[in-house]
Amino acid sequence: MIFDTPIRIGQLDITNRLVMPPMQTNKTDRGHVTAELVQYYRDRAVYSRPGIIITEHSCIAESGRAAEGQLSIASDAYIEEHRQLTDAIHAGGSKAFVQLNHAGSNGIGESVSASPVTIPAKKLTRRPRELTPDAIFELEAQFAAAAVRAVQAGYDGVEIHCAHGYLLNQFYSPMTNKRKDAYGGSLENRLRFTLETAARVREAVGPSVPIAVRLGGADYLPGGSKEEDAAEGAALLEAAGVDLIDLSGGMCFFFRPGHLEAGYFSSMSKKVKARVSVPVLLTGGVQRIAEAEKLLASGKADLIGVGRALLKDAHWRETA
Repeated sequence: MIFDTPIRIGQLDITNRLVMPPMQTNKTDRGHVTAELVQYYRDRAVYSRPGIIITEHSCIAESGRAAEGQLSIASDAYIEEHRQLTDAIHAGGSKAFVQLNHAGSNGIGESVSASPVTIPAKKLTRRPRELTPDAIFELEAQFAAAAVRAVQAGYDGVEIHCAHGYLLNQFYSPMTNKRKDAYGGSLENRLRFTLETAARVREAVGPSVPIAVRLGGADYLPGGSKEEDAAEGAALLEAAGVDLIDLSGGMCFFFRPGHLEAGYFSSMSKKVKARVSVPVLLTGGVQRIAEAEKLLASGKADLIGVGRALLKDAHWRETA
């Protein structure tokens, strides 16, 4: 099922239901593409042949870096470097999506956030500065500009990162968003930054490029976002024209406390699938092909992401 069932995302046909999700490799040279990074993606496309490879998160602005080794797409100077990645992925038969990110207070750049509240699971010494509406609007434009560069570099799709405690997720989560304006309070308000970003990206790249959102749908922490928020938020994203919902954790990052089973976000993905008609991608804990097949057969998701297993072994498909 996972390898022989195609799927359509927006206007793009995907050959199978396996996705390699974005995982930072630390194989860059201070954010620049290296030969080692190109080979890494080429090997996984050639030997495991996922329908989609989503490259590791790329910063949209140097001030929004998550780490020194994070990949960058913050200026036109990076376009040809990223083309090396897309060429390598396409040579193996996979589609290539870029993941666009701004770390907000969860990084090494300028410490900004929805509110002057630090990430609850991290011991950060810097108290972030609350972004003004004008600053939010400027960042939305930077996301859109980065998406255009990605398309020029040959990416088939664009993913907006709203998970793992990064900037857009800091707006979505009630743990870090204490605003009283149009970007705080209700779920729709907390998701407004992401919704507006998706609209700006759509305007910039046109109707034919699929747009995904990696949504840290639930924090699984006291006072945090819940699975029901993820379902409602996904419906809002679909209404805004998003073509793929890629589910993960919020302030708990990419793990779910107390859970190690394959597809440990599947209770959330089940709720999301009940609310949307666009494809839903489920990642987390999947190590074996049989586990992925079972999750697909159960209707918990439309695509399955295999992360750490593919990170470790480019030949995963041959051995799993």
